[in-house]
Amino acid sequence: MNSVFLEEFRKSPFLGIARGLPPKQVLNCIETCVKTNLKFIEVPLNTENAALALKSLCKEGKKKGLVVGAGTVITERNLQIALDCEAKFIVSPGANSALVQKCAEKNIPCIPGALTPTEIMHAFMLGATAIKVFPVSSLGGEKYIKELRGPFKEIPLLACGGVKEDNIKDYFKAGSDFVSFGASVFTVSEMENGNWQDIEKKLTRLLSLAAPLFQQNKP
Repeated sequence: MNSVFLEEFRKSPFLGIARGLPPKQVLNCIETCVKTNLKFIEVPLNTENAALALKSLCKEGKKKGLVVGAGTVITERNLQIALDCEAKFIVSPGANSALVQKCAEKNIPCIPGALTPTEIMHAFMLGATAIKVFPVSSLGGEKYIKELRGPFKEIPLLACGGVKEDNIKDYFKAGSDFVSFGASVFTVSEMENGNWQDIEKKLTRLLSLAAPLFQQNKP
């Protein structure tokens, strides 16, 4: 577990997923994140030019205080690409035992996906920093998080899959430590067309609903 990463993440517990981010739009993405106080963002590796976008976002985002990670890291080869791009954390839709253990050995924050109680226990025991409960909406959304909080009081949980304006506060009230959101905010067509004002508006609305619960971006 990476305590420093978790401490910073808890101060600003929102993770943006910029799937399909065009490399040429990286600077616009950074500007939008800075304007809206979104500190944590990931680039999934399973789209065209993802590694190029990730590398650029890591390099330029660092200058602005962003913490940039790699998403959809499924194999050890994916992990190596992420590390070569200088990603600061790793996110996966599932728990590859070898991958999670390697991250733990290297002290790299790793957030693998899990859904059932057994999967959550297994991933955490492997050395996961936090658990991405995905797709959480499939098992009841915030109600499912609340049920998990009974036995798993000490395991950091990231809700992913179906987090939106009308339920983001409910996820935190139910016990989520963090929430993530992707296409509902970072729409591929809008990113490709440079419609960052619209993305900024959606992001501002979403974060403003839950942000008062946290001390965002404070040392």
